[in-house]
Amino acid sequence: MLPAILARAAAGGVSHMLCVSVTLEAFPEVRALAEQHDNIFASVGVHPSERDVTEPTPEQLLALADHPRVVAIGETGLDYYRSEGDLRWQQERFRNHIRAARSAKKPLIVHTREAPADTLRIMTEEGAREAGGVMHCFTESWEVARAALDLGFYISLSGIVTFRSADALRDVARRVPADRLLVETDCPYLAPVPYRGKTNEPSYVRFVAEQVAQARGTSPDVIAEVTTENFFALFQTATRQGPNTSTRHTA
Repeated sequence: MLPAILARAAAGGVSHMLCVSVTLEAFPEVRALAEQHDNIFASVGVHPSERDVTEPTPEQLLALADHPRVVAIGETGLDYYRSEGDLRWQQERFRNHIRAARSAKKPLIVHTREAPADTLRIMTEEGAREAGGVMHCFTESWEVARAALDLGFYISLSGIVTFRSADALRDVARRVPADRLLVETDCPYLAPVPYRGKTNEPSYVRFVAEQVAQARGTSPDVIAEVTTENFFALFQTATRQGPNTSTRHTA
């Protein structure tokens, strides 16, 4: 199955990919995938909505990030959508990731859902600007995007930008500075139109790029070139080994 997915990605012009860790239990598999493929990179982190998993300390994250194929810390952040009660555990987890990223000098992959104020507050309090990073699978308002940009972060758009109801997000896509723009799939979730509701995969990122290009009044090739350069500017330990093709990146 994986060889076919990677073949479709290559055929679709995707030359490099980032496989994102969501638990420490799954991290060895993520790292192994990056070790086996020159054009796949890894991150290390624990998703904010994951419960009953190993709780990462900054020291653990820092040790696991000390690997040439690990280019980022995360996925981390805050997700209040399905969470109730005292969420200080989620906030402390986020703080630990930021502390690790600052020490590792590797960027953060930040998830925020129904928690923009707390997300931005903690990023500011913990000095996330020092590490830098990306607001992954961005779904918030332009005001939140602008605040994240002011902290030095990139904005990454997923298949959600292709959904009929996503006019506000397409406005964000139009307004983000070109040198802070990224596109992604967030696969296997959130497949873009025309595959909405199906299992997402890296090759589908071209539909995200096409929608972003339309919103910005430019071509998909321009978006591919810009987001490729931005990917390597952000994830500075990632190398350009692998297929020499124009690329759209997944995260």
